[in-house]
Parts: sequence; structure tokens; C-alpha cells
Amino acid sequence: MVHTMHPGQLLCVGFEGLEPSSDLLDRIAEGKIGCVVLFSRNIRDPQQLAALTSQLLQLAPKEVPLLLAIDQEGGSVQRLRGSWTEWPTMRSVGEQNDLNRTAEIARSIARELRDLGICLDFAPVVDVDTNPDNPIIGDRSFGADPRRVAAHAKTFIRAMQSSGVAACAKHFPGHGDTVVDSHLALPTLTHGLERLQGVELVPFRAAVEAGVASIMTAHILYPALDSKFPATLSPSVLQILRKELGYDGVVFSDDLEMKAVADHYSLEDQVLRSLHAGVDALLVCKSQELGLRVLEILEAAPPSLLHDPLRRMHALKARYAKTLLAGGHPPYAAHQQLANTFRKAPDSTLG
Repeated sequence: MVHTMHPGQLLCVGFEGLEPSSDLLDRIAEGKIGCVVLFSRNIRDPQQLAALTSQLLQLAPKEVPLLLAIDQEGGSVQRLRGSWTEWPTMRSVGEQNDLNRTAEIARSIARELRDLGICLDFAPVVDVDTNPDNPIIGDRSFGADPRRVAAHAKTFIRAMQSSGVAACAKHFPGHGDTVVDSHLALPTLTHGLERLQGVELVPFRAAVEAGVASIMTAHILYPALDSKFPATLSPSVLQILRKELGYDGVVFSDDLEMKAVADHYSLEDQVLRSLHAGVDALLVCKSQELGLRVLEILEAAPPSLLHDPLRRMHALKARYAKTLLAGGHPPYAAHQQLANTFRKAPDSTLG
């Protein structure tokens, strides 16, 4: 199976508007797209979204089913709103510090996603919130204590995945201490390995121990580990994940459209260096033109760069890309009652 998978199975794309283009639909039907990530811009109401996810899932070849993904973290980053449950910030979950309730939240989020055929949640954020001036992580994190973040991350991941939805721990090796938003520029952190081992890597180690299905990289430069390339493109950084932490699951890049990498490296450099470093799947969240260019680069990439990523993607799909539409109908009253027991999340959406 691995050898018959098209290189495009390593591409995860988003699109603008409520309907994907005919070109995107054709590539999905040909097995040349591995994953589609949905955003709030793609969602009008439950009926429209259910029809969209059904269309996408039914198009994909049965031998390489499509991964449907979404960022449903809670708080400021949740793409399903209005008709769906409004989840609290993970900071408030960490502050309550009740692992049973953390598990209940993860199972409930998974239920709402599974009912739509979405089998991958780009959550939880396992960054440690050590910098109050951080413009992008903040209350998306379970907190400032690495051990508490680790405990809730492990619980969240196990509960979500036991409910049939793959989790994604992000952003490796840690985005919690930055003062720059990597959507806008390339952040730099001077921490060495000793500091990372004691703080940033603690939750990622716990996520690996929990069997997390996927991990997302950070577009951050760690000059103590690699003076030239940010984590997404750095073998020195990602070997910590692959070798030291022993992780053999799927590693997603953060969005290649983000200025942290797009302003500094050619697209071919981003794709090939990411694969060489240890990334498996490449995320292009908006531009279909850029997604097509990434697809062309993947199709021309050396087979040696593609073998392990395709093997890992096949394993992820074999376990999770089986979700059937279960016919759930929002709102989910019990879920909202659970969410309401935490402090109200801010009413804003990123992305």
C-alpha cells in the first residue's frame, strides 16, 4: 500500500469559501491529496458542513481515504461555533486541574467531529505558557507548569483518540516563550537543550508516551540547536523528536504560507528540507496555487525522502480515516453544559 500511495498523500490543504474548486475535487478523487483542513470560512451551518464533508469523503479512493482535519482547540481557536458547542480555553481547563473533566471535554469534542466525518483535530496545544507577552499561544495552553501541561495533554490525547479522532500535539519543540507571532515573522528562542528538556519538551514527551497520532512543528529558530534553519526545516531539532523521544508517528509542518518560513526560504527549500528534517505532511491552509506547486515538488522528490512519510501516513489513515457520518445533530446540550462549567472563552476566532 505504501508504495502505491501518490506523493500528494503527504499534502494537507485548505481552501477559501464554502465550496472547493473543481480542480481540488479532481485531485482528491485521483488520490493526490491526503488531507483537507477545514476553517470557519468553509462553514455556514450544520447541513452545509455535513454535505461538504460527505462530498469530500466519498470522492477519495477507498484504498487511500481522505483525512478531514480541523483546529478545534477551544477558546479563541475553534472553527465550529454557533450551532456547535463553545468550548472553554485550555488555560481554564488547566486551572480547574481535573483530569476526568479534561478527558470528558476531549471525548465530547471528538464526538462532534466524528459526527461530521472529521477524524483529525489539530489539538491540543501542548506549549508551556511561560511568557505573558506571547501574542499567539497564551490561553490556548493548559498553563505555565510543564508537569500540569503534560498531565492534561496526555489525558486529552488518550481520551480523544479512544473516541476515534486523531490528536495533534503542537507546536514542537515549543512555542510558549515567544514574543513574535510566526504567522507574521520568524521568532527566535535562545534556549538550549537543557532548558528545553526541563520545560518545553516535558509535554511532548508525555504526548509521545500517550501514543499521540500526530505532532505539528513550530516555525521557530533555535540557534543553540540550529543557527540556520527553524524547527520545521531542521534535522538537528527534529532528531530530538525522532531519536531521543522515539516518535514514529506523523509529523505535520505548520502552514507553509506563514511568513516565518515563506519570507525566508523558497517553496522547494521548504518542502524538501522539511522532508529531510523529519516532517511527513505539509500544510498549505489557503492558497490552492501554492498547494499545486507543493504537489509538483512532492511528485518530483526523491523516493528516499517519501518512503517513511508515506508509511507513517498510511498507518495514520488505517487507524483513523474510517469515520462514518454518525448523524449527530447540534446543538449538543450535554456538551454545552459541560463547557459552561468553565470560565467563558473569549468570543474571537483566529484564522
